Amino acid sequence: MYLVAIAWIYVVLMMAVAEAVSSQGSVLGAVITFLLYGVMPLAIVMYILGTPGRKRARRAAEAAELAAAQASAEPDGGQHAAGSAVAAERKEA
Repeated sequence: MYLVAIAWIYVVLMMAVAEAVSSQGSVLGAVITFLLYGVMPLAIVMYILGTPGRKRARRAAEAAELAAAQASAEPDGGQHAAGSAVAAERKEA
């Protein structure tokens, strides 16, 4: 995937250089060619192709968060505060 992106940027860069050094071209035209014909479409394509990886990463983070929440829970699964393990001592009057 990245090899195709690098090749596309290289081709567009060469087109921009050819336009910049041409007698009928300009540097502004070369910059616009590079941005509108190279960077912007490539950014859109790379974003779309990266969607499955972002989904996987989000699901893995949610699973790790759920596992951490379950590991820190009470052994009995209750969400209340633990009571005192020792009974209170009574004083006789």
